[in-house]
Amino acid sequence: MSGAALAAVVVVVFFLAFYLLWRYGDLHNQQWMVLLGTLLSWYLCFLIVFILPLDVSTTVYKQCVHDNANQPTPVPQARHNQADDTQSGHPAISIPRACKEPWSYIPDGILPVFWRVVYWTSQFLTWLLLPFMQSYARSGAFSRVGKIRTALIENAIYYGTYLLVFISLLIYVMSHPRWKFTWTELQTIGITAANTWGLFLLVLLLGYGLVEIPRFYWLSSSRDYLLAKSYFKVAKMAAEKVEAEENLANVMEDVQSVHRFRLNHSLRKCMDTILTKCPTEYREEIETNLERSSGENNVFPTKRHLVNLHKKVIGTVQRHSQTQVQWSILVDEAFHLEDVAKSQSSSVCLVIHSFPSATPHGWFRRFIYTPTVEWYWECVFRQVFYRLLAALLCLLSAAVVWSECTFFSTKPILSLFAIFVDLAEKHRNYIYIEMVCFVSILFLCVCIYSTVFKIRIFNYYYLAPHHQTDAYSLLFSGTLFCRLTPPLCLNFLGLIHLDSAISHQDRIQTSYTSIMGSMSVLSFISDGFYIYYPMLVLLLCFSTFFSLGSRCLNLLGFHQFTNNNNLTADLVDEGRELIRRERRKRLKAENEENRKWLFLEKYG
Repeated sequence: MSGAALAAVVVVVFFLAFYLLWRYGDLHNQQWMVLLGTLLSWYLCFLIVFILPLDVSTTVYKQCVHDNANQPTPVPQARHNQADDTQSGHPAISIPRACKEPWSYIPDGILPVFWRVVYWTSQFLTWLLLPFMQSYARSGAFSRVGKIRTALIENAIYYGTYLLVFISLLIYVMSHPRWKFTWTELQTIGITAANTWGLFLLVLLLGYGLVEIPRFYWLSSSRDYLLAKSYFKVAKMAAEKVEAEENLANVMEDVQSVHRFRLNHSLRKCMDTILTKCPTEYREEIETNLERSSGENNVFPTKRHLVNLHKKVIGTVQRHSQTQVQWSILVDEAFHLEDVAKSQSSSVCLVIHSFPSATPHGWFRRFIYTPTVEWYWECVFRQVFYRLLAALLCLLSAAVVWSECTFFSTKPILSLFAIFVDLAEKHRNYIYIEMVCFVSILFLCVCIYSTVFKIRIFNYYYLAPHHQTDAYSLLFSGTLFCRLTPPLCLNFLGLIHLDSAISHQDRIQTSYTSIMGSMSVLSFISDGFYIYYPMLVLLLCFSTFFSLGSRCLNLLGFHQFTNNNNLTADLVDEGRELIRRERRKRLKAENEENRKWLFLEKYG
């Protein structure tokens, strides 16, 4: 099995990253470099998370071999002498326990090279390449050279800040009397600075996810809560949909006002490029008006104006498409919840859908998840399962909060994750070590990554499922993942006392820790910030539990779903009425379609 586990994880993680990219991105219409950059950043981050437990078990095995090699070798004695030694009070020399190689053991020399390639590639992506690609993807220029020039100009301040920080660190290292100016120490300082920035953001996201995820599953066990929240989302999406339609109409008016170019005009190709990005119905109308009014206007816009208009068209059309798809999904979700609520009180154990899907169901829906199975899941088992899952996640959250506040204590060991790993290490149970590490770090990743997928920064960053995420948001998510994952893994190694910079234990380090260098170069960070800042997660959990962030956003005009709020109740009522109208509209359309078919069958 030498190296087989590593190869299997590499393959499985690739398909996981590709599936997420397929779900959120548009593989057919988005630029290949955006898809490749996003896939690579997600893939590298997931690799770090999934392979770290294998690194831990391999390190524990190496520590066992090292301890056995340093123990004195027992001298074989006759049986009668052993009894005499016991009676005389001299302790017998303990025989070291044999170290059994773990099933997932990775040979020496592989992991250090692997971690260096993965880590430095991800850092190159997050700090240099992805920010450039974000500006390139959002640029409205009509040529590659123009897009590159725009991206360099927009990132000039960004890269200049990096250069200023680098020069400051360089002067700091050279002026310190105890340090020698070497590439290794400078590299360690750069890694420490990046991890410190990532840890700052990591704790903020973790404090939100540790409370919100268990609460989400607990509240989702109530169908009334889900239905009310669905109405709330419908009301908000209706307003966003109207706003997106108005913005699109305004932008199309701008396009129509500048479309009058002669066929031989130098900027006619730029205008044709803009027209290809417009929706079909608007494009046909604009082209019709173009033929009628050709040559009427001799005042033409500049190329810079067309570049800005092109950028505006791309963003507006993307936002309009997002709202249309999300509106349809939210309406279908509300219909489904209403149908389940009606079927719950029915004597027939079947979920009867008001509007069956037009697309044929797959084999899973036809043979396994039948209407009867769906009824038992939705009306019987779902509530119990969600509440048990919420209770389990709540226990994990409590364990994380306790361990984050106590992991600096090594004697006695207070971190729960360190206790579990230490017990497994004493019994040489490598599978248990990997399971504890995998479940722990996976839960931390779910708390953090799910927050990244949920947060929305106006219309600039929003990961929309069903292939509706724009290029900028995909690249920005890859940037966040690459900045959050390394400090997340270091924090986890600190929780289980395998990071000597925090635990100060004399033991073999993991290969992942070895590439980070010695954090003692910056002792005020390794002995101060890395230990005490994670305790802030306790305060953030309390603020999330009492929904302080949602209340503040409501005060600022960004409506959030909260209980005992008049505005929330008004939006829920508005959403309920919108669903009633949409239901009547669909029923009317179905009736008209049925009458048309009957007429064709009778008189056709």
